[in-house]
Amino acid sequence: QAQVVETGGGLVQPGGSLRLSCAVSGLTLTDYAVTWFRRAPGKEREGVVCISRSSEWTDHADSVKGRFTISRDNAKNMAYLQMNQLKPEDTAVYYCTLDRRAGICSMSSADMDWWGKGTQVTVSS
Repeated sequence: QAQVVETGGGLVQPGGSLRLSCAVSGLTLTDYAVTWFRRAPGKEREGVVCISRSSEWTDHADSVKGRFTISRDNAKNMAYLQMNQLKPEDTAVYYCTLDRRAGICSMSSADMDWWGKGTQVTVSS
């Protein structure tokens, strides 16, 4: 059975860093682009950053450019989100998602085929 599982969330102070991991099982990660979404309290879900199947293309929301980096290890069926210079407004549940379409990656939730259950990230002093 296919599973997408996020880990690595937690409480961090403003200016700190966290690395989220996305473990994929029952699927071949090379068949999918990966996108991280987040949903903050009282806000709509938003696409944060994405990476294409072979890592040749990435896209970032303006709010995280220069601070968040997405990567993937297809051999391990893993994807990662490195988050630096965290701000209180980054507090949200973060979701790892998979998109089977070929080509560049997408930041639209309608394009996603698989979703993890999310991991909570809280940025607070």
